Amino acid sequence: MITYAEIFEKNKKWAADKKGSDPHFFEKLNRTQDPDYLYIGCSDSRVTAEELMGAKPGEVFVHRNIGNIVAPIDLNVQSVINYAVKYLHVKHIIVCGHYNCGGVKAAMQQTDMGILNPWLRNIRDVYRLHVKELNAITDPEKRYDRLVELNVEEQCFNVTKLAVVQKEFIKKQYPIVHGWVFDMKNGELKDLNFDFQKILKEIQEIYDLTNDPE
Repeated sequence: MITYAEIFEKNKKWAADKKGSDPHFFEKLNRTQDPDYLYIGCSDSRVTAEELMGAKPGEVFVHRNIGNIVAPIDLNVQSVINYAVKYLHVKHIIVCGHYNCGGVKAAMQQTDMGILNPWLRNIRDVYRLHVKELNAITDPEKRYDRLVELNVEEQCFNVTKLAVVQKEFIKKQYPIVHGWVFDMKNGELKDLNFDFQKILKEIQEIYDLTNDPE
């Protein structure tokens, strides 16, 4: 386990290595960011966005919270999405969960989690929506895995419902919303093949927010 002091030592070595391989690395890093990807993932310390994607600094705009939730009343995630879409003009929005997610497992427990209760209810509501499918899975670990996938899909729905996403897509044909799951057992990403354009058309009867009142 890394100590507090070692963090600064390793940072100096990292900075020296970067300058050694590219003398202009930090000059380029200091320029305005222009990422194509917004990554919304879990805060789990074992799942780091850029590393698992093989991405470089400046290529991914990142937001993380417990359980990769896109809650409509969470001003944090809503502000991140709005900024990424309107000002960074990202081409892709990725919601990425991971198997063996502590947030999903906590939501599956019939336990009072205190201040976590309102947040975990977002995941419990996903369970409620898919209770028949999930209860039919007898293996508890497989049931957890499936809820991880369903939670990612539901958060992709929540991104798709946003006016800023709908309007930008109609104007530019992007951003596209994707759902992924990271498998820590083998290090691989699983694409859930969220059909963004099809889903957008299906939900527009209720969630079409592309028309301005004026």
